[in-house]
Amino acid sequence: MARVKRGVTTHARHKKVLKQSKGFVGRSSTSYRIALERLEKSLQYAYRDRRVKKREFRALWIQRINAAVREHGLTYSQFIAALKTANIDLDRKVLSAMAFDDPAGFAAVVEAAKAVRA
Repeated sequence: MARVKRGVTTHARHKKVLKQSKGFVGRSSTSYRIALERLEKSLQYAYRDRRVKKREFRALWIQRINAAVREHGLTYSQFIAALKTANIDLDRKVLSAMAFDDPAGFAAVVEAAKAVRA
């Protein structure tokens, strides 16, 4: 039976890992064994943080809405409750964008919510 040399496959696999670990600090980007460990960890962080990012953005939107609503004399929770009773279906992302980019439009939404609340 013929002898099988596997250097080509190993070299290709190592190159793939080292290419993915480009930009890591120190030997994490040059040494295969260390690069593989750091790469696996980085992929775990990436998987986890794709979900964490959603939480962090929702928290940011809520903070922006709260700050904008307090200028109109309401709290965040009062505002959201008033929106629900007024059947105004705007999500927090859109409300945050309105508060940040279009204060006049946001003020109109707040006034509509206040009218239902009173």
